[in-house]
Amino acid sequence: MTTEIEWWDYEGADEMAEAVAGDIGFIIESAIDARGAAVIALAGGKTPLPIYEKLAKAKIDWKRVTIIPGDDRIVPLGDPLSNVTAIGKIFIPKGARVLPLVSDKAPDYKAAGRSADALLQDVHWPLDLCLLGVGGDGHCASIFPGPDFDEALNGPKERRALGVMPDPLPPEAPVARVTLSRAAIVSARALMIAITGEAKKEVLEAAIEQGASSSYPVGRVLADVELPVDIHWAA
Repeated sequence: MTTEIEWWDYEGADEMAEAVAGDIGFIIESAIDARGAAVIALAGGKTPLPIYEKLAKAKIDWKRVTIIPGDDRIVPLGDPLSNVTAIGKIFIPKGARVLPLVSDKAPDYKAAGRSADALLQDVHWPLDLCLLGVGGDGHCASIFPGPDFDEALNGPKERRALGVMPDPLPPEAPVARVTLSRAAIVSARALMIAITGEAKKEVLEAAIEQGASSSYPVGRVLADVELPVDIHWAA
């Protein structure tokens, strides 16, 4: 089976942000129309922040929207490395419910993952949207090579989140993570990827070409995905 992938190319990051924000807004409004609420997972990092700033300006009934980070670093709220802090600063003032995946009380990263999974079992599923970024090394969400890689890709279908320890630790954020599992990502009603730069485009193209045998985590995640995937790219 071949995953159906549609590429959308833009002149610059601002044009991409406008388009992706529009698409996400449409998905949210469709979910609210259909069942009165929307649940979405958003990528962390700096690349998607302009998308979120444009999205937050949309005339949406934000009180009906629940947002989770697709992954997060195990750091305290307010830490510069915290994805939920960056997402929350944009959407909580609008009235959205932004759920942190990381529990400060968890004694270790595995326990943090179990706590996140328990939290997500109480959230309406599947996700209406999962927006992913891709790292220069081909990781997506926090599905990295390391001791938890196989579990993130092939763990039980009902597991929505888990704790992971990347190996090697990324130098820009050398901490353990909590991430959505592959099963949680690919069960979403809509799956989008937003990236910038030629290098990441080349990595993603190679990962998709390699499929289930890919050396890149994102290739393994996308292999045999049953829903169409929209990839948004700006130079």
